[in-house]
Amino acid sequence: MITLEKLTKSFPGNPSPVLALREVSLEIGAGSLYGVFGPAEAGKSTLARCIALQEKPDRGTVRLDGLNTAALDGRRLREVRRQVAVLNPVLHEERTAAGNVAAPLEQLGVDGPQRRSRVGRLLDVAGLTQRAAQRPGELTPGQRRRVALARALVSGPAVLLADDPTAGVAPEEAGGVLAVLDRARAELGVTVLLTTQDAGVVRRVCDEVAVLDSGRVVESGALLNLLATPDSRIAETLLPAVETPRAQAASYDRAADVVLIGFAAVGALLPEASTRFDVDLATIGGGLTRVGDTPVARFRVGVRGGQADAALAWIGDRGAHVTRLADGPKRLVAA
Repeated sequence: MITLEKLTKSFPGNPSPVLALREVSLEIGAGSLYGVFGPAEAGKSTLARCIALQEKPDRGTVRLDGLNTAALDGRRLREVRRQVAVLNPVLHEERTAAGNVAAPLEQLGVDGPQRRSRVGRLLDVAGLTQRAAQRPGELTPGQRRRVALARALVSGPAVLLADDPTAGVAPEEAGGVLAVLDRARAELGVTVLLTTQDAGVVRRVCDEVAVLDSGRVVESGALLNLLATPDSRIAETLLPAVETPRAQAASYDRAADVVLIGFAAVGALLPEASTRFDVDLATIGGGLTRVGDTPVARFRVGVRGGQADAALAWIGDRGAHVTRLADGPKRLVAA
């Protein structure tokens, strides 16, 4: 587990210092794929460098598995640093893909058979077994980034920090890069922390997310929970828009925005409510997306019928987040 306690970090500036991190506190669970999302200059890269022990915060504490890293020096600090791998996209152009992946093991003095076995395993995780003998100049940008990820993982770290892992990679190749991060977490047991300004990256692979803005954490938690949280910034970013002409919404007895998470909720909850309460329930805005492997919908629904309120309350009581347009954001419960 990675625990950050009130991290503050500033850099010299003119006329005054630039405050990059402002009392950032987070808990990143072991084995999670955690995203730090925010705009440019939000402090994401500075946070990653502090966790990697490449930057020392002005104040606050970085704990790795409960160990206060500020109290470490010398050999013990080097040992802990080796447990935290950092994605470096720059490859050795004169080496093959396999040679690039092998470089950290050579520096550690790992013997030939063990080194070849480990390199082969990581090239498989990266989906590059057939590219092992090719040099970086013969690879696409996405393949090069996957080589860099395999190299970062080859020495068996407990934590991988990937600062903007899809930067400079075409959209059609970004999925392959993210698949390596997902396999690192699922198959190698690595805790992965990535930073990004791309909401699509968060949507595709992250279990948990922290939203960083101007050096502050504005929200954090399990991604699916945040999507059902009123006024969540990440929900507004990831969920489909629900713009509907006012006249269309006004033609129903009740109108509400409904967030549904999971196959059962998306597929059955609204039709079942319509049948159970004998109401006409129509989708008049919004849409469906996917977060990892989970379908998530945000629909604007219009309801006609004498039990419209009861139908919306029943939907909310079964785990959906329901925002009635007339009443403002609130969670409804069954009467």
